[in-house]
Amino acid sequence: MAGVAAAGCTTAQQPASKVASQVTKPKNAAQAAQSTKVTFNYTAKDRDCLKRAMYFESEHSDRDGYMAVGTVVMNRLTSGAYPDSICGVVAQQRQFAPGVMTREVEPTAEVELTDAADAIFRGERHPGVKDAMFFHTDGLSFPYRNMHYVTIAGGNAFYEKRGRDGELQTPAPLPAYEVAMNYLPGQSMMPAQFEALVPTTVPVPIPMPGTVAISGAEPAPPATEAVVPASTEAVIPVVIPTPRPDFNSAVLRGGLAHG
Repeated sequence: MAGVAAAGCTTAQQPASKVASQVTKPKNAAQAAQSTKVTFNYTAKDRDCLKRAMYFESEHSDRDGYMAVGTVVMNRLTSGAYPDSICGVVAQQRQFAPGVMTREVEPTAEVELTDAADAIFRGERHPGVKDAMFFHTDGLSFPYRNMHYVTIAGGNAFYEKRGRDGELQTPAPLPAYEVAMNYLPGQSMMPAQFEALVPTTVPVPIPMPGTVAISGAEPAPPATEAVVPASTEAVIPVVIPTPRPDFNSAVLRGGLAHG
């Protein structure tokens, strides 16, 4: 299909090494409700990955679009059929938009984006997305009969994959009330191959050709003194992740359905 990047969908159960089910004996009603939840750990990088998915996949839209994409990410995380961390879900190959892990988020979107991410971690979900784990740009159409559309938000059409009998063709995600999110400060659960894709918060200086940056360097000597050419000093190369090209507006994110 010209202009559309097809992506395979994984349905095999993944190991849940980062997931811990709470089994402590409850002492009261509140603890009893909490004890039935499955706890998923997340880190600051996972939070950044969630925000990036919501921002770039919703065409920088609004809170409604952010929440819809965020709900898809959480549906995948809790379904057991996808990677067991948020960054693993977002960075999974050929699932979300190219460049989602490397492109720059506009500072003006941070307030609303952060609010949406915090709401997702508190258990809020987009009510229209339901069990959907897939979406594509609104306005496109495909001939697959198992694409069961549930809502439109942020310029995307969200759908579940269902068979002729109406049953989900993917493992169902956990409902929000059965999920608890546990923040792990200063830790990373991201797969090693994705670590280099997430931009650091501190810019890395790039040496200019033929120059060497020397911390606390003395002022330049008088013209009568010999000056050591900069080319004789070693320049340490700095590896900067290269952003992938912008995604085509007709890309189907999350994989094509197959009828």
